[in-house]
Amino acid sequence: MEGLGWIAAIIVGGFAGWIASNIMKADTGIFLNVILGIVGAVVGNAILGIVGMNAEAGSWIAQGLVGLLGAVILIWLYRAVAG
Repeated sequence: MEGLGWIAAIIVGGFAGWIASNIMKADTGIFLNVILGIVGAVVGNAILGIVGMNAEAGSWIAQGLVGLLGAVILIWLYRAVAG
């Protein structure tokens, strides 16, 4: 979320993590939602970079969608590993 400031990254990450936890029916708290959203955005941007795409830096909506995608992937991976 390099195009966003820290406060905006936390807000967007929190929403992305919260939406992802609702989609995946994960029972996470607000702190973990923010972490999932922010780390999810990093993961999502890395995945998009591998396939030759990137979210527009500074766009709240684009970063939110990338954070949502990444957070869903992180929840799925955790469940796959944890069994």
